[in-house]
Amino acid sequence: MEVARHWRLKKQRYSLVGEVCPHCDSKIFPPRDICPDCGQEAKELYSFSGRGEVYSFTTVYDAPAGYEENAPYTVALIKLNEGPMVTAQLTDLENRQVEIGTPVEMVTRKLRNDGDERGMLVYGYKFRPRV
Repeated sequence: MEVARHWRLKKQRYSLVGEVCPHCDSKIFPPRDICPDCGQEAKELYSFSGRGEVYSFTTVYDAPAGYEENAPYTVALIKLNEGPMVTAQLTDLENRQVEIGTPVEMVTRKLRNDGDERGMLVYGYKFRPRV
């Protein structure tokens, strides 16, 4: 990923900043500028709480290029408390059993290295079980 794109997505990836539609109050993530519910312009920033629950999940054993060192890892569809669903890796599981409905919270973690050992470290959101 090029550096400029990484910086443009920083708020979204580090803080779960999306948008709220001023017309229908729909919460939107990732930001889209046009509300998928009412079709009106929606450019007001909205910071999500980062809390939600596991809606669905799977474990990846054969990871794609760049993620091999993380395998096996669990990826989940998270339903945020505010409504939208996001796909993210689950972390800090420490042999805990993941189930549909498990309460989770967003954390910022390393996603990957872009390039060799001197390449840019890319951070973003993952979710961990709430205790």
